[in-house]
Amino acid sequence: MAACGDAVYRLALCRLGSRADAEDVFQEVFLRLLRDTTAFEDEEHLKAWLLRVTANRCSDLRRTAWFRHTAPLEALPDAAAPEREDYTALWQAVAALPARLRVPVYLHYVEGYGTEEISQITGCRSATVRTRLHRARKQLKQILEGDNDETWKPIGGFAEHEGSGET
Repeated sequence: MAACGDAVYRLALCRLGSRADAEDVFQEVFLRLLRDTTAFEDEEHLKAWLLRVTANRCSDLRRTAWFRHTAPLEALPDAAAPEREDYTALWQAVAALPARLRVPVYLHYVEGYGTEEISQITGCRSATVRTRLHRARKQLKQILEGDNDETWKPIGGFAEHEGSGET
């Protein structure tokens, strides 16, 4: 349960960018688990169900008018990032990605899910997941190697790409 709880919290934090919102989603997901009577075959099925419910709840929250008109007070923390300092630039670059690219990167490289599993969690087709992972790797390479002529900077827990208006 502890491993599942950490994964639920990190996914919510990755999707929402706010610790308070991530904690709210975390509580709602586990309350739903307590109310649900589904029997899971093993811990991996339970974890996949929890992550799917988390992704759905985060999407629901992001669609609310309240969420669209507020900004998180803290910068996106590196909760899922390794402790080593040599990964700092990498995790800052990942945080600079738009959410549609950042979430598949998180699920694939941190949680270890394959593209088919990510497609089930996010509700996207597996081809879309593969495309997003490819685009994310390409953008990360540009950011980390300095081949990017434009400036990337984190804003309020999310990143904004100057010049394109893309978040």
